[in-house]
Amino acid sequence: MDLERKKTSWIGLLLVAVSLGVFGWVLLSGPRESMAAQQSNFMGGNPSVEGSDEVRTLRLRFPAGSRSNWHSHTEGQLLMVEEGLGRTQVRGQSLMEMRPGQPWWTGPEIEHWHGADPDQDVLQLTIYSGSVSWMEPVTDEVYKAPPGN
Repeated sequence: MDLERKKTSWIGLLLVAVSLGVFGWVLLSGPRESMAAQQSNFMGGNPSVEGSDEVRTLRLRFPAGSRSNWHSHTEGQLLMVEEGLGRTQVRGQSLMEMRPGQPWWTGPEIEHWHGADPDQDVLQLTIYSGSVSWMEPVTDEVYKAPPGN
C-alpha cells in the first residue's frame, strides 16, 4: 500500500472516530430524563460521555481569496469542507485543494495554512484542542501557486 493510501486510510479512520465521538456526545448530552431513552439506542453496553471542554469546533466561512496565516496546533487539527472549494498547505509541501467530504488532518506542531479558493468561498468545519501558534501571513505567490506544485 503506498503512502498516500495509508494516509487516506488513517485519515478516514480518524474521521470515523471523531464522528462517532461527536455523534455519541450529541446523543448523550441531553437532559437526564432523556438518558434512558437514548441508552436504548445502543447494544452491548452504553457509551459514556467523556469531557470535551477543551475540544473546539468551529464552522468558518472564508470568502473567496481569503486564507489564514501560517500556524500550528499543539494537538493537531481536523478540517472538513462542507461547501465550496478550499486550499491548504503544509509548509514545504505542495498546495492542495480541499473539497466537500474530504477530511484533512494536520498533526501536532505542523505549520500549515488553509482558506478559500481564489474564486470560490469555502465553509470549513474545524476541530482541534490545545493552543494555536500564529505565524506570518501567507504570501500571494504561495497562495496562488497551482495545486500540487
